[in-house]
Amino acid sequence: MKLIGPFKQIVTLANLPLRGKLSDNQIEIIEDGGIISENGIIRKTGNFKDLQSEFPDIKTDIIDEVQVALPAFTDCHTHICFGGNRANDFAMRNAGKTYLEIAESGGGIWSSVQHTRNASEEELLITTLERINFLISLGITTIEIKSGYGLDVENELKMLRVIKKAQSLTKATLVPTCLSAHLKPRDFEGKNEEYLNYILDEVLPKVKAENLANRVDIFIEKSAFQPEESKAFLLKAKEMDFEITVHADQFTAGSSRIAVEVGAKSADHLEATVDEDIQFLADSETVAVALPGASLGLGEKFTPARKILDAGGILAIASDWNPGSAPMGNLITQASILATFEKLSTAEVLAGITFRSAFALSLEDRGTLEQGKKADFVTFKTDNFQNVFYQQGSLKTEHVYIDGEKI
Repeated sequence: MKLIGPFKQIVTLANLPLRGKLSDNQIEIIEDGGIISENGIIRKTGNFKDLQSEFPDIKTDIIDEVQVALPAFTDCHTHICFGGNRANDFAMRNAGKTYLEIAESGGGIWSSVQHTRNASEEELLITTLERINFLISLGITTIEIKSGYGLDVENELKMLRVIKKAQSLTKATLVPTCLSAHLKPRDFEGKNEEYLNYILDEVLPKVKAENLANRVDIFIEKSAFQPEESKAFLLKAKEMDFEITVHADQFTAGSSRIAVEVGAKSADHLEATVDEDIQFLADSETVAVALPGASLGLGEKFTPARKILDAGGILAIASDWNPGSAPMGNLITQASILATFEKLSTAEVLAGITFRSAFALSLEDRGTLEQGKKADFVTFKTDNFQNVFYQQGSLKTEHVYIDGEKI
């Protein structure tokens, strides 16, 4: 058992609702606080001196500088296992080239597929760990990672094995997701439906047998998979005991309804979600995941986060870090910018990258600093936690704790 502190402020996020809008006066702040951790779990939070008096013989890690402590962050949507680089795509897109023109010139998702297929497991592991370490440096200790740049049995399994190996080499929590249904690969001769059946028959049984992932994702879009075939695929994946999530409403409305209808844990993107579907989504248990990095990378509008919250929805915010549409990877900067454009309170942003984002991954043991929760937290050298988002990612983390241990 260990007491860590004192912190100028501990932002606990305790007692906040899972869904709907939040005001900043709902945030619980412990002034001059301390955190007691035991076996990786928070035993108690409170005034540092009071905790010292209550536990006089406790081991203490003294924080000498003025710092604030917040729950560590969760990035619930990333594609950080990939090979290659698509900087040329970004330059071409900004110069006015269309998606089709970029793809025809050798860019697009298929470029990432080819680079990822050509990379060895060792090469992918090295670059994936580098990206994981960058996210940890931002205070992100729970990271979802998708496959989806292999698009055949051999290479999808290769990606998922790399993610599993990475988990053995990092203290962060990694949540693998099988996104073999990213798009139909060019070298698959059959139709979309035949490829989806190939995933169900050839990929997912092996994923299950090797315990490589418990989650399945699909990209529903005109350029990828169509609504009805996607719905049938998701229901079959669910019958195989996979939790499901959906790339929904990125460019075309309607697929968020499918996500709700099949009981998806989350519907991610939602930049094109129309008003009549927002309430339908908000009334469900499906988490709406905003991905501001994709909006910034593509120059598209943001997820209607304000409307989703006002309708009573569960809103999470994730980076979508990928080599094409969202290459930044800095969740704090992205969330800060989303807050500016969508008029989100600091409480709503914090909830969106902590306990609400963890809920999108079915992890309800983290995201707040209170008794019984995982002792993952991040500190910043400031006397006011509002500076974290005010400085839009330029205020660097001071320390990151996982299971109560500084890493």
